[in-house]
Amino acid sequence: MPRVKTLRKVLNPPLIKGFKPYGPESGNLNQEPVNLLFEEYEALRLSDYDMLNHHQASVMMGVSRPTFTRIYASALQKIARAFVEGKQIAIEGGKVYFDSDWYQCAGCGCNFNNPEREKVIESCPLCGTRQIISHDFPDETNEENAKHWEYVCVCPQCGFEQEHQLGIPCNHQVCPKCTHKMKRKGTPGCKI
Repeated sequence: MPRVKTLRKVLNPPLIKGFKPYGPESGNLNQEPVNLLFEEYEALRLSDYDMLNHHQASVMMGVSRPTFTRIYASALQKIARAFVEGKQIAIEGGKVYFDSDWYQCAGCGCNFNNPEREKVIESCPLCGTRQIISHDFPDETNEENAKHWEYVCVCPQCGFEQEHQLGIPCNHQVCPKCTHKMKRKGTPGCKI
């Protein structure tokens, strides 16, 4: 039985959703795109764009160095396959959590965060729709638990729980009982 994958920390969602090949033959290639996972994108960003070594990048993603190396190697292999075979690259999926509170609009599909943390997010900044979805679910496969975690901040020190205030990250709140920083219930490092 395979081991359970731990969540990988991603700083921000990618700015784009993928790449398409171009050229005279690109229209004739009707193939399935290569799926680059969010954690693979993050491994490339940290190692090749930010120029971190594998140890530094693994610490940033919250995984071991060998795990980071496997993620990075998988990303390089997928990109090479897409280039050689002329396939599209789609960046999506994976078992990740984002460093800050990120949202997606159900209307226009844009991703955005909350730069003014004291201001509550009520609508999409692009199209104005009120149907927004938080990206901060620790486990998107369990929708019922994800809805519960979205609304609960917990103190990892004493176990005190309080309702999550929309637009204010849990780690910006302090426990009223022991003055320890709060965490989102169910996120890595939160054993309660």
